[in-house]
Amino acid sequence: MPQPVRERIEQEELDRLSPYAAKAAESIGRAEPIEQDPVRTCFQRDRDRILHSKSFRRLKHKTQVFIDPAGDHFRTRLTHSLEVAQIARTVGRALRLNEDLIEAIALGHDVGHTPFGHAGESALDEALRELNAPGGPKAFRHYEQSLRVVDHLERLNLTHETRAGIGGHSKGPRDLSAHDGQPTSTLEAAVVRISDRIAYLNHDLDDAVRGRVFERIPEQFLSLGETHGDRIGSMVEDVIESSQDRPAIALSAPMLATMNALKDHLYEHFYLLYPTLYPDTLKAQELVKELLRHFCKPGALPDGFEGVQGAVDYVAGMTDRFAVEVFTQLRVPGAFRPATAG
Repeated sequence: MPQPVRERIEQEELDRLSPYAAKAAESIGRAEPIEQDPVRTCFQRDRDRILHSKSFRRLKHKTQVFIDPAGDHFRTRLTHSLEVAQIARTVGRALRLNEDLIEAIALGHDVGHTPFGHAGESALDEALRELNAPGGPKAFRHYEQSLRVVDHLERLNLTHETRAGIGGHSKGPRDLSAHDGQPTSTLEAAVVRISDRIAYLNHDLDDAVRGRVFERIPEQFLSLGETHGDRIGSMVEDVIESSQDRPAIALSAPMLATMNALKDHLYEHFYLLYPTLYPDTLKAQELVKELLRHFCKPGALPDGFEGVQGAVDYVAGMTDRFAVEVFTQLRVPGAFRPATAG
C-alpha cells in the first residue's frame, strides 16, 4: 500500500523545517482525539476548520477601524485576518517554520471580535464591568472570546498549538518588545503576533490617509518606504534578517523603535481621536451596551444561549449590520423603521 499523503508531508516537515519549527507529527494533539486524515496534517485540518466556520465568514461584516465607511476599499476584520496570514506565511516560509500552523492561527485570531471593531470591544467590556453579574464574566477581551468561539461555540476541536496561538496573540496598545518574539507556545505563534502588528500598522495608516484623517503619510515614517507594499516589505525583511537561525522572532533595534513610534502616532492621532472625528462611533458603542443589557434579561436570548455569558456570546458574534438590525427591531417603533429593517 502506498504511503498516505499526510505521512509523506509530515516526514517532509521533519526533514525540511527548522529545528525550532513546530511539526505536525509532533503535535500535542486535540482535547478530543480523532482519526487522522489521509491527506491533511493536523495543522492543515485546523486551518480548514477555521476557514469553513461561520464565525470566520462573519468577519467580512465586522469593522476594522472605520464604521460603515463610504468606500469599498477600507479594511474589515476579514481582510485584516487575510493580510496577517499573508505576512505571517511570508515570514514563516523564509524562516522554515510551519506555514500551516501559522495560517491556522492567523485566520482564527480575530474570530471572537465584536461588531464595530475595538469600539465595540471596549463598549462590551465596559458594559460587563458595570453589570458585574454574579457568576458571569467580569471583562471582555476579544482574544479570549476567539478561544471561546473555537472551543465552545463552534466546537472546532483544534490542536493545542493552534489554540495556544489564538489565545496569546494580542498586544493591544502596548509597545512591542523582545519578549513578544519569545516562543511562549511556538515560534509560529510569535510570528503571527508580530505579523498582526505589522499588518494593522500599515493598513490602518493606509486607511487613515484614504479616510482623510491624515493628509499624507507622516514624514517621520517615510523612511520605511514610499508605498504601502514597500513599508510592509521593510518590516518583513527586518524580521527575517533579525530572526534567522534563532529560537525567537526578533526585530532590529531601529525597526522596533520605528514600529512603536508608528503605533503611538496612530493611537494619538487616529484611534483616540476617531470618536470625535466620527461621532457615530459613540452611538455604536451605546448600541452594543444596550444590546448586552437587553439580552441579559431572562427569556431574551434565542435558543442555544443562556445567562450573561450567553448574552456576551450572542452580542459579540453579531456583525455590524445585524447588530443595527436587532437594535432597530428592539427599540424603534415599527412605523418608523426603514423598509429594509422590517
